[in-house]
Amino acid sequence: MFAGFKLFSWAALMIGAIGVYGCAPPLLPGPAPIPAAITDDLDADSLRTAIRQSLAYLKKLPPDRIVGEQPRRFTSQEIADSLSAFETLLGDWQCTERFAREVADRFDLVPSSADAELAQVLFTGYYQPVLNGSLTRTERFRYPLYAKPADLISAEEVTLGPKPIVEKIVGRAEGEQFIPYYSRREIDEAGALQGRGLEIAWVDDPVELFFLHIQGSGLIRLPNGELLSVGYAGQNGRPYRSIGRLLIDDGEIPREEMSMQSLRRYLDDHPQKRAEVLNYNESYVFFRVLQNGPLGSLEVPVTPGRSIATDGRLFPKGALVWFQTELPRIDSAGRLVGWRPVARFALNQDTGGAIRGLQRADIYFGSGEEAAGLAGYMNRPGKMFFLLLKSNPPSAHAGMTESCAEPVAKGSKGSR
Repeated sequence: MFAGFKLFSWAALMIGAIGVYGCAPPLLPGPAPIPAAITDDLDADSLRTAIRQSLAYLKKLPPDRIVGEQPRRFTSQEIADSLSAFETLLGDWQCTERFAREVADRFDLVPSSADAELAQVLFTGYYQPVLNGSLTRTERFRYPLYAKPADLISAEEVTLGPKPIVEKIVGRAEGEQFIPYYSRREIDEAGALQGRGLEIAWVDDPVELFFLHIQGSGLIRLPNGELLSVGYAGQNGRPYRSIGRLLIDDGEIPREEMSMQSLRRYLDDHPQKRAEVLNYNESYVFFRVLQNGPLGSLEVPVTPGRSIATDGRLFPKGALVWFQTELPRIDSAGRLVGWRPVARFALNQDTGGAIRGLQRADIYFGSGEEAAGLAGYMNRPGKMFFLLLKSNPPSAHAGMTESCAEPVAKGSKGSR
């Protein structure tokens, strides 16, 4: 994801094992009944921050620009107006009854699909890894992060027919031929990019570097303690292939035990197989240095817990969603001990190479070990609704005379 940030969720490592859902024909779902209790387990400040990031993106677009095709076509102006109107309601965040009534009066909740089966969404997670590294190559730090090469070419291939199909292709020129770009094996083992001055930094762990490629963005902790933020700059155009699916098919890891944690353990326990497994995924990511933290595909910072990634071809970019699913519960040793139900608002601010179809969404958990643990285990069904301002909404607080009921302390979680 982070297409400024994330290209794939960690679940892309194993997504072939749990299933990926394709795009369905266009559907036009109507508003869903407002749930009896619009709840959220996070704070208002993080939601306000995420809303303003989406507005910063949308304000750069023409008002009639189509930013999503599902659940119906949306313009940037529609999404921006909905976000601005919703932000004004955050003053009632602690007044649970009034806030829920305002949302019900002023917004439609549109399910991600009118088809009941397609409205079931698989939620996975992603995070920002932290790696140890150096700006110079040493015996310890010898695995490079490469910048986007100048000879990496993106082009459009047009297939003529009753309806022309335009596809993006990536490769390089060799004489008069356009050929595929170097694979992961050619880059990492054959040294196809060595000696070209493309190294941004070097890290000390090839497995952590591989997961950085999967996440598409991360932090490099330098020897002096400084953190270098790096993000997605491009990809070699080779097909993404799931190493989790490979290990399941080969009988190395049982499907029901598959997680990012089990993948790490396998790669650590089988160093003689590591290169073969990693090279199975020919896709290779190139990086750039970021000044303002992790960026999503909208080129605005993503917010932990409040930013999600969906299929960029389908759902409205920058839009406000309300979702229901379950999140992992992890003990102090990093083991999964259960699941807790959750409902919250989030912003559609990212996309990913493995996030395809109406039934996929990826939650951004932030950086650090806790975020890695949550993202690593996250794999749960749920529901997702888009909030859109009604065509003739009442004014905020219209007819609302009662005082704030059931106040919630600022920053409290799990009760509103």
